[in-house]
Amino acid sequence: MIVRVVNGRIATPGSILRSAEIAVAGDRIAAIGPEGSGRVDATIDLDGGWLLPGFIDCQVNGGGGVLFNDHADPDAIAAIGAAHAGFGTTGFLPTLISDTAPQISAALDAVDAAIAKGVPGVVGIHIEGPFINEAKRGIHEAHRIRRLDAAMLSLLTAPRRGRVMLTLAPEQCAPEDIATLTRYGVIVSAGHSDATYEEAKAAIAAGLSGVTHLFNAMSPLHHRAPGLVGAALDSNVWCGLIVDDAHLHAAAVRIAVKVKGVDRLMLVTDAMPTVGTEATDFMLQGKRITVRDGVCVFSDGTLAGTHLDMASALRNTVEVTGLSVPDAATMASTTPARFLSLAGQRGALAAGLRADWVSFDRDLRPTGTWIGGVALHADTPALLRASH
Repeated sequence: MIVRVVNGRIATPGSILRSAEIAVAGDRIAAIGPEGSGRVDATIDLDGGWLLPGFIDCQVNGGGGVLFNDHADPDAIAAIGAAHAGFGTTGFLPTLISDTAPQISAALDAVDAAIAKGVPGVVGIHIEGPFINEAKRGIHEAHRIRRLDAAMLSLLTAPRRGRVMLTLAPEQCAPEDIATLTRYGVIVSAGHSDATYEEAKAAIAAGLSGVTHLFNAMSPLHHRAPGLVGAALDSNVWCGLIVDDAHLHAAAVRIAVKVKGVDRLMLVTDAMPTVGTEATDFMLQGKRITVRDGVCVFSDGTLAGTHLDMASALRNTVEVTGLSVPDAATMASTTPARFLSLAGQRGALAAGLRADWVSFDRDLRPTGTWIGGVALHADTPALLRASH
C-alpha cells in the first residue's frame, strides 16, 4: 500500500518533509520518501499540519470509562487503548497502581492475553507499586503498600509477551533485588520514593533505568540533600514528565528539558478513565475522584492521576518550553521507545518500523491515527481518501 501525505510537514529522523509517500507492507513502513510513485492507494491531506510518529505512553491507568485496576482483562485493555488512540497514542502500558498480589498476577496475565489477541497498541504493562514509600504514596492506599519479597520477584520475573515496567521506591528494597529484576528483563523505575541521593544512585548502579513522573511524589532537590530528583538530573536515567499545568510548574518542565534533553525525557499521561469520555468523576479503590478544571483530585485535594491525553501533553510541552514540534514529539515517541527497548520497532517514521503515526492540524489537534498500517481515526482536514 502506498500512502501519499501532502500539504504539511512530516517529521522523519533528521529531516522534515513537506510531502512524502509511505510504502506500507503489512504493519511496517517499507519505505518513506518524496512523492514520485505512480500508484497511490490513499492520500492524507495535512492542510498545513503535521504527521508525527505514533505516541508511546508508559503510564495509562485508564481511559474510555475503564480503570485497569477494576477491569484486568483484554477487552478492558482494548477499550483503554481505543480511547487513547483518538489522541495519537499507538503504543501504551496499561498501568496498575498499588494492589494485591492476586490482582498483580491477573493484570500481568491480562496483558499477555491482550498481546496474544492482537489488541492494538498494547506493548506491555506498568506495575506502579505497591513497593513504594508510604510517605510519598500520593493517592495509593497505605494498607496495600508492602515490601518486595521472593514470591513477588518470582511473579514479576516470569517470561511475558510484552515489556514489564515496575515502579518502586529504591529505599524500600535491596539493590540486589533491582539487579535480579533487570537481569530478567524487568524495566525498573523509581517513584513514590523518599530516597536519598545516595540510595537512588545505588539503585541506578544496580540497573534502575527510569524515574516515574519526575518531581512528583518523591524526595525533592535540596542543595545539601539532592534526593531522588537530584539523582535523576545527575544521571543518564530516563524520566517521565506529566505536563498538564497541575503536576508541574512550567519552570520545572523547562529545567528538566535543559538538564536532561529530549532524548532522556518522556511525556506520560498518568491518565484515568475519564480520558475520552464526558465523565467528571470516577471511583478509585473506593474513593470518589472528581475532575475539576481538567485535574483529577480526591476530596482532600490529593492529585489522583490525570485527565490528560498525549496530544494535549505534546501541545502543552511546546507551549511551556518553546521546543519545536519534532523535539516534543521525540519525548512522546522516540524516547519512550528507547526506554522500553523498542527503538527497533517503534518511535519514528522510518523504514522497517511499525506503520504507527498520528496527524495533527495547524493547532496541534489530532486528526488521524494509524496503528500498524490501519487507520483507526481519520477526520477532516486529514482526510483519508481512496485513490483510483
